[in-house]
Amino acid sequence: MTSIRERMEGMNIGKRIRMERIVDRNSGRTVIVPMDHGVTSGPIRGLRDMKQAVNAVAEGGANAVLIHKGIAIAGHRGYGKDIGLVIHLSASTALGPDPLTKVMVATVEEAIRLGADAVSMHVNIGAESEPVMLEELGETAMACDEWGMPLLAMMYPRGKKVKSEHDPDMVMHVARVGAELGADVIKTNYTGDPDSFREVVDSCPVPVIIAGGPKASTDTEVLKMVEDAIAAGASGVSIGRNIFQHEDPTKMTIAISKIVHEGVSAAEAMEMLK
Repeated sequence: MTSIRERMEGMNIGKRIRMERIVDRNSGRTVIVPMDHGVTSGPIRGLRDMKQAVNAVAEGGANAVLIHKGIAIAGHRGYGKDIGLVIHLSASTALGPDPLTKVMVATVEEAIRLGADAVSMHVNIGAESEPVMLEELGETAMACDEWGMPLLAMMYPRGKKVKSEHDPDMVMHVARVGAELGADVIKTNYTGDPDSFREVVDSCPVPVIIAGGPKASTDTEVLKMVEDAIAAGASGVSIGRNIFQHEDPTKMTIAISKIVHEGVSAAEAMEMLK
């Protein structure tokens, strides 16, 4: 298992300084709220007013938001309380002929000009376009090393050969691919239980954080997943819809952050939502 702190020790000065902006000083973990869904799915509920969405999670103590460049250009830094900024570099839409094919829509240099603290990209292992996405991941990792920019790789098993996106062996494989090709942090699916997810974390030489997945039916389900992932060695979470589509995104961010950074239980966090 590799913690974010351990990873930071081996980074160049530029990466290390930027990582410090999106990682909690005490826990060494991170809570990132992805808000890049406007490209994939359009202005879905919770993201129609981006100023309000960003402010809500910033007030709740999130370490960073993850957005596309156009939202940053439109005024991310003017949205009130300062919060870490991760610029997403790749995209596809649900309306396209192959939504699993992610193409590059921004560069590391653009992210630097926008004041980003990190960049991210999405790779679907198993998709027909996997070779191109792998090539772009490798090239982006080289650019990030050159410019001192941390790289978060969203690695998912998705394609014709994938029967379950939460299969431990497949999640273990895709996480390792991201690390092998130069990512600093891996975001991937939670495998459903702490024991199997610990294998994912232990077999990946860089820190692993969990994705939030689709909107859950209950808050307890989300908080228990976070608690179990942290217990298994996850270095944080990157949860979108289960935060920004919550009836109170600020309180949900607080509850999740308490689990990630302070080690409170899911049951204790639930009390904060009441």
